Amino acid sequence: MAQLSPETEQGYSPPTVRQFSVFLDNKVGKLLELLQMCEQNGLQIAAFSVLDSSDHAVVRMIFTNADAARHTLRKNQNTFSESDLLVVEMIRGQTVATVCLHLLAAELNIRFSYPLLTQRDGAPAVALAVDDNTLAGQILLRKRFTLLGEEDLG
Repeated sequence: MAQLSPETEQGYSPPTVRQFSVFLDNKVGKLLELLQMCEQNGLQIAAFSVLDSSDHAVVRMIFTNADAARHTLRKNQNTFSESDLLVVEMIRGQTVATVCLHLLAAELNIRFSYPLLTQRDGAPAVALAVDDNTLAGQILLRKRFTLLGEEDLG
């Protein structure tokens, strides 16, 4: 659980998790192939979301071990990109609407969001892609939200 403020040369750096956006042909069975490949290589998926179009699909995935996921995706010649997301745990009656309210007050945009499959201590969590992870992290910590890092997902 990441409550304390880690410091960098530029100041505060919130805990983040690595998201992999895996690009698939939009064909029957491709998602199953990807999920089975992850399972066969011992990767634990903490969250995923699927966006599709007529030609391709993008599977956004968060794993409990980003380094192992990167290695496996490369080894299996998957096309993917990586980005950092915030993961906010919803405890003590906190809601996604409250998260949105606090980020809106700072004029921060949420580009996309999806829930995590895994829960820590029974509390749900949501992954957020925002305009500025550092500012959003500072705001949410000040508002007593708990931000999770990769080490909290497994």
